[in-house]
Amino acid sequence: MSIARKILENTFIQVLGKIITAGLSIVVLKIISGYLGTAGYGDYTTVYQFLAFFGIAADFGIYTITVKEMSKDESKIPMILGNVLGLRTGLAILTMAGAAIVAFMIPTYADTVIPMGVLVATLATIFTLLNGTVSSVLQVHLKMQFATIGLVIGKIVSVGYMAFVAYYLFTSDNITGFYHLLWAGVIGNFVMFAITSYYVRRFTTISYRFDFGFWKKIFVTSLPYGVALVLNTIYFRLDVILMTLMLPHTTTLADGSTQCAEVLCGDTEVGLYGVAMRFLEMLVIIPVYFMNSVLPVMTRFIEEQNNKIKELMQYSFDFLIATGVPILVGGFVLAVPIIHFISDAEFVSGNTYMFGSDMAVRILMFAMLFSFISTLFGFTLVVLNKQVKLMIINAGCVLLNLIGNLIVIPYWGFRGAAMTSVVSALFILIFTGWIVKRTLGFNLSPKTLFKIIISSIVMGVAVWAGYIWMEGIWFVWQIALLVPLGGVVYGIMVIKTKSITPEMMRLLKKS
Repeated sequence: MSIARKILENTFIQVLGKIITAGLSIVVLKIISGYLGTAGYGDYTTVYQFLAFFGIAADFGIYTITVKEMSKDESKIPMILGNVLGLRTGLAILTMAGAAIVAFMIPTYADTVIPMGVLVATLATIFTLLNGTVSSVLQVHLKMQFATIGLVIGKIVSVGYMAFVAYYLFTSDNITGFYHLLWAGVIGNFVMFAITSYYVRRFTTISYRFDFGFWKKIFVTSLPYGVALVLNTIYFRLDVILMTLMLPHTTTLADGSTQCAEVLCGDTEVGLYGVAMRFLEMLVIIPVYFMNSVLPVMTRFIEEQNNKIKELMQYSFDFLIATGVPILVGGFVLAVPIIHFISDAEFVSGNTYMFGSDMAVRILMFAMLFSFISTLFGFTLVVLNKQVKLMIINAGCVLLNLIGNLIVIPYWGFRGAAMTSVVSALFILIFTGWIVKRTLGFNLSPKTLFKIIISSIVMGVAVWAGYIWMEGIWFVWQIALLVPLGGVVYGIMVIKTKSITPEMMRLLKKS
């Protein structure tokens, strides 16, 4: 089996698992948004966005560095895994404890469900980090189908418990139900970790090791990349935290109704923005999975100074744009039915609020595309040991994002935050691409990009015409008919324009 086919199959398996879990995540969104409403979903989103800052500090880029080290010498996998597991567990406990303490100390979060919610959700984050650690073994062996099994089963368990909470256990007690929704995440992530560990034991032993010299080596190696990831997370999640801190929180009146003292209310803006962000997060995992599959091969090519690195880079670039551009166009055209489908009518523009989550989706689609491409360059910089430069780029992006959000959030709320995210994503794309070009000394051909843009525009026109024709029809039928229509039109166009390379065609024809 060719290396290209192994990479594509490993990526496909992970993406297939993500599609299944994305479907389950849509069910989760439907349950939570309908059960908690915009303000309640805003608090739910805040809990996990807040924890993301601390969770990435516990990860610190160690996963990517671990895969890279294991790929160099697979005989050292038991030693590497044991030590990384010990290091990451210690970091997870320390950072999650810090997150819980900080959450209780923030005045804005006082008298809300956020601090206790953070405390519960720390357990879910710890299991996620441990699962990521052991799954690195499967990534090196290109056997991520086993991790996908754990991911899907864990998600099913979470969804089942959430449905039980919302529709049976606490139908009239949203506060208690809020905490149980978080416990559902904890239980699901524990199941995921247990299943992944079971399959990893087929390839290596799992045991804690405490070689502090090796800990230091891994930590120092991952430090620049880890700081870059922390900065990247800050820029990606900062807008949500700033909205909760800069805008007033909804208050509950004696009759049970809610009101906001200002035109823009923090938890409501976060709720509307959070649905769009959740949809975006389902998409941006595609390039990460793809590049995780490419990473071991890219590492070997660069270590051996193999000339095939240019071919691998071009193939990866073509795949990412062939995936990202049509998603942007389709998401922009079908934003309203998408939000109807994944959440509740309350979140759509013109219903309860003038600007709804569909507006955020249309803006964030551009950030999604920029993120798709910059993921390739970011991983390449890690393999090239240019983590320091990646860290500097992300530091500049955080500063840009912070200044932009401080200016626009008070006036435009989530719309301003979304536009700032687009600018930040473009900033990272430009500078990571520039450094990769200077380091490797070759340019990626834009030939496929132009063909993909033409194909996507034709697809977008067809889907838009269909959407106009189906105006007023149930949104489920719009999604069910227009998404396949877009896929067929796009498929025909990429064949007609020869956007798909002969290598891709050979991979598709093989059984």
